[in-house]
Formats: sequence, structure tokens, C-alpha cells
Amino acid sequence: MLRYGKLARQAVSVISYVAERYETDTPAISSSEIGRARKIPAALAAKLLSQASAAGLVLGTTGPGGGYRLAKPPGEIRLVDIVSLFGRTQEESLCPYSLDWCGNGEPCPLHHGFVQIRENARAFLEDTTLAVFTKQEVPPPSKKPADKKPIAKKVTAKKVAAKKTAAKKPVKKASRS
Repeated sequence: MLRYGKLARQAVSVISYVAERYETDTPAISSSEIGRARKIPAALAAKLLSQASAAGLVLGTTGPGGGYRLAKPPGEIRLVDIVSLFGRTQEESLCPYSLDWCGNGEPCPLHHGFVQIRENARAFLEDTTLAVFTKQEVPPPSKKPADKKPIAKKVTAKKVAAKKTAAKKPVKKASRS
């Protein structure tokens, strides 16, 4: 499981700031600006960005007007790319009984739930891209036209009241004479 520790959270925070300002012609953003905005030391922001640059997630330029920008469009950088770079990968036993319980015979009563939590967390990190941080709308996954359901007619309160009134009216019976 990937441990999503403090360093990984700070890296997501720093790189998401760059993603929020993603435009192809936007000037590079300095690590000091990012540090101020995210309330972390500029030196730490610079260190995280330097490592992200070495991994190909951001591009860094030095000198006047230098700074950082994303190396790819935000939709092509997944959270798992960042977290795996700055997090520790290890299988962690979440078993509350003991370290020896799960994996040695019958699993504890909570085992399957913890496995599901781990799988959901991993899937979230793999499926979520930096596009969620951009100002542009991220379109939902497209559906085939055949999957669309017909839109129901709008029912107003007036129509509902009219139906109720009609239902309450007594029905006249024909008299037999």
C-alpha cells in the first residue's frame, strides 16, 4: 500500500498550485510564490519541485523569469504519480488484533474491510488527475447515446394538486328507475 504521508501531501499541494495556473503560455511560477501560497517553506517547495522535475512531472527553469510549470497537461498527471514519488511503498498490516494475525490462517473480522479501503484509496489515486485543480471544467466520462434515458415530463405542484382534486370528487352512480 502507498502511505500518503506528510511529504506526499505537501508535494500534491505544491504541484496542484502549478496545475491551478496551467495554461500553455503562462509564465513559470517561482518556488517562493508557491511556498507562500501553500504556507510551506520556499526551500521545501523548491526541493519538492526539483524532485518532481527529475521525475518529469514539472519543468524548471533558472534565472530571471524562471520557475516551474507542468511538464504535461494536468489530465495526464495522476495523483499516484506524485504520491508514489514522495510516499513510501510498503505493505502495511492494518489488523487491530496483531501483526501476526492476518496472513497466518483465518483473517480477522475486519480484514476484508481494510483490504477494500486500501483498494479504494489506490484506485482514487490512480484515477484522479491534476485536471481537478484546473479552472477548466472537467467533462464527465462520455456515455453512449443508447445509454441515455428519456427525460421525464416536468410535474408541477399545480398538476399534482389537480390530480388529487380529481381523485377526491365523488363518482355519480346512475340511478335505476
